[in-house]
Amino acid sequence: MPDVTCGVKSGDLLIPSLGVVTEIRRDTPDVKTFRVNSAEGGGVCFPHMPGQCAMLSIPGVGEAMFSITSSPTNTEYMEFSIKRCGTLTDWLHEMEPGQQITIRGPYGNCFPVETDLKGKDLLFIAGGIGLAPLRSVINYVRHYRKNYASVDIVYGARSMDDLVDIDEIRNEWDGRDGVKVHLTIDRAQEGWTGNVGFVPDFVKSLGLPTLKTVLMCGPPIMIKFVLAALQSLGFKKNQVYTTFELRMKCGIGKCGRCNIGAKYVCKDGPVFRCDQMEEMPDEY
Repeated sequence: MPDVTCGVKSGDLLIPSLGVVTEIRRDTPDVKTFRVNSAEGGGVCFPHMPGQCAMLSIPGVGEAMFSITSSPTNTEYMEFSIKRCGTLTDWLHEMEPGQQITIRGPYGNCFPVETDLKGKDLLFIAGGIGLAPLRSVINYVRHYRKNYASVDIVYGARSMDDLVDIDEIRNEWDGRDGVKVHLTIDRAQEGWTGNVGFVPDFVKSLGLPTLKTVLMCGPPIMIKFVLAALQSLGFKKNQVYTTFELRMKCGIGKCGRCNIGAKYVCKDGPVFRCDQMEEMPDEY
């Protein structure tokens, strides 16, 4: 396990490191995954834990916070799955391997993989690009498989072309080491033989045991309806973890952009247990 405490890193978190984009793969029409190595001798730019984020920057263009999608168990490189949705991401999507970026972090807390999740039956629920932050946790759990009980992954997207990391899901996750994957898309499509329907309804139809601990990520509206679906099945809010990825800017709780009530997403999150969300105003 990497020598890092969740949410704590020595040194100045505002000082960036220089990274090199060594590989770029297209996952969907608007999502690419960027493999980044440290410019100083390769490997990762810094250690992290599942669920933590990093600030990527292109000087003169901008910077933004992104989930680290590679597992901490991978010390050869870091990966970021990024959806094209603005000036910085447009620039990133036009990059070629070999170009440099700056990177700083890690920021925020992590999923409690070394405490509350150990020995538990796990249910991952993701929608669209929401798979990105969960991918780090899933591969961490797969690496330390004996530390966890059963694993189910429910993942949905608008179409089969919008399923991120689908090759890894089918070839490395599903059916391996007791991991079961359940896929769905919003509307019927030629060539698709799996489930058709929205994620909240699909979760209810699966009849999964209510003793599972849930980790979910997706659009806020999906999180809202999935949580309602889980509660209707008998899950409690203290069984469910989610991650907020929006609105983070400085990463250290100084700018105030990410505060929700008394909470700062960059310091108190981005991972929250859903009963903790009751302490927040209804604005997310």
